[in-house]
Amino acid sequence: MTLEQEGYTKNLDTITLLRFLRARKFDVQLAKQMFTESEKWRSEFGGGVDNLARTFDYTEKPEVFKYYPQYYHKTDKDGRPVYVEQLGKVDLEALRKVTTDERMLQNLVTEYEKLADPRLPAASRKAGCLLETCCTIMDMKGVGLAKAGQVYGYLQRASGISQNYYPERLGKLYVINAPWGFSGVFAVVKRFLDPVTVAKIHVLGSGYKSELLAQVPKENLPKEFGGECECQGGCQLSDAGPWQDPQWARTPKRAQPVDDIPATESHTGEGVPTGTDGNPGMVQEQTGGHAAPAAQ
Repeated sequence: MTLEQEGYTKNLDTITLLRFLRARKFDVQLAKQMFTESEKWRSEFGGGVDNLARTFDYTEKPEVFKYYPQYYHKTDKDGRPVYVEQLGKVDLEALRKVTTDERMLQNLVTEYEKLADPRLPAASRKAGCLLETCCTIMDMKGVGLAKAGQVYGYLQRASGISQNYYPERLGKLYVINAPWGFSGVFAVVKRFLDPVTVAKIHVLGSGYKSELLAQVPKENLPKEFGGECECQGGCQLSDAGPWQDPQWARTPKRAQPVDDIPATESHTGEGVPTGTDGNPGMVQEQTGGHAAPAAQ
């Protein structure tokens, strides 16, 4: 029985379904289970993810970012949106004076929705090819056991949301300023990870700049990480990128009346040729080589 026959009507575009299939190694039943669990979560979290993404207002963001910066900023050399997270700046006591873990998670989900539309579609238009992933910079400067323990509960929930409901969004991960011993721990852990995932992860110490700049153009990388970008008002709050450029940006699908959304574009809004026929039934019933995974 197809997803449509089971009553599912949203998020059935080929690009989305392929992400779930890739996440489960093209085991159709496991991918279907992952998708249906995701749809259930989307209907419940924050009163419904679609509505949350339309209405969430993170008014405390400037204060939150003083103690836990997490933001998208321009693109890497492959055109992917760059996501920066500065775990070493976490101050849980200060954070809880200005927000809650639940609000932080709602912001995380809203930003994932914005990654799907408008960020990735705009980046894809500028790059001239389909982009489905981002380049993440995880800054560990200042991280110790005490700080890691402070946000363990939040990180555990955030990681669960990322893995279970937004699969296959990681293109590259640069862990910079990794503390002593982290590389050794990762060397052990990576033995249990999928080789494809391991190839995306780069664990770097304080001498990370040359390798990071090989992936992120200096004009796009914030100055504090060795780049040249100094956005007015600060890179953290600028949300700079192709999604702010009228040449590449389009109104997000969630902000459009349903009748105005082109039938050829998916809910993720990529809006660029994918090499597939857009028929969700094909991926629900079988893979059989008919639909190849999109390039990462």
